[in-house]
Amino acid sequence: MSKLRLSFSCWGYDRTRALVDGSVAPEGIDLNCLTNVVEETFFRMARNREFEIAEMSLSSYCVSLSRPERPFIAIPVFPSRMFRHGFTFVSAKSGIKEPKDLAGKRIGTPEYQLTAPVWIRGILQDEYGVDPASPDYFTGGLFEPGREEKITLNLPEKFRVRTIPTEKTLSGMIEAGEIDAIQAPHPPSTFYSAPQAVKRLHENYVEVERAYFRKTRIFPIMHTVAIRREVYEANRWIAQALFKAFVAAQRKVYDGFHHHEAYQTMLPWQMAQVEEAQRILGDDWWAYGFEPNRHVLDTFLRYHHEQGLSPQRLKPEELFAPETFESFKI
Repeated sequence: MSKLRLSFSCWGYDRTRALVDGSVAPEGIDLNCLTNVVEETFFRMARNREFEIAEMSLSSYCVSLSRPERPFIAIPVFPSRMFRHGFTFVSAKSGIKEPKDLAGKRIGTPEYQLTAPVWIRGILQDEYGVDPASPDYFTGGLFEPGREEKITLNLPEKFRVRTIPTEKTLSGMIEAGEIDAIQAPHPPSTFYSAPQAVKRLHENYVEVERAYFRKTRIFPIMHTVAIRREVYEANRWIAQALFKAFVAAQRKVYDGFHHHEAYQTMLPWQMAQVEEAQRILGDDWWAYGFEPNRHVLDTFLRYHHEQGLSPQRLKPEELFAPETFESFKI
């Protein structure tokens, strides 16, 4: 019997490598894996829906659920997770010394709806009392001029978001003091080329992030895996088949971390770093599945709604194919 042939676009993560090289294969599916940088995958999936399955920004996916056609449905697999305290950068000319100083400032962000800034704004609100509606936001290219929002937004009036001039970049503007700060998934280029002009808000961000996790038990989710809804509706079984395969591929990476005779990564202190991750975050520190991530997802969905990106507050259960919530038992 022939298998269902589906395309899958994702960045080249260790946790998806087994799907790419074929050492793990989803049951009944011939997966055509395309390794694209995340920005390309997101753009092509959000704008043109080019792939049957794709890694997708969690925020962009949540925005899509407010559209009448609801073009995608996700499975509870999270290729990217990242603490984001280290991704607020401030201009030396801004006078910003601590997080509360961001209130009322001019903040650059490549796109208002990106997942990383949603988390950053939410954490600033919860932990430091910075109202996400208080700054003026400026969107545009971080490194290259001319970037636009991938998805058309309809924000409440209290959120002031404007596009920077097409010839400018956020990296250049923060160095010049034309904006006070940047919240983005990448450091601005001028953080490296002009370190006297651009600083991290949290220079000790790793310590801050560890303290944040101990307090909240949140390891922020950045991306999920989305299926075009018409493909899923025609083949409801693929959600569980894909979920099981992603879990199996990730398990190979976990297992590889415990081969100490020769490291599979180029991290010189891999064993110590793995032990530290387990000590702080638990053995399954990059958990897939719905229940282990309910609290993280619910917090993100609150931020998404409070920041004007979801007209109604979504529930975590609304995000994923219901077939992936439970597994059979014998």
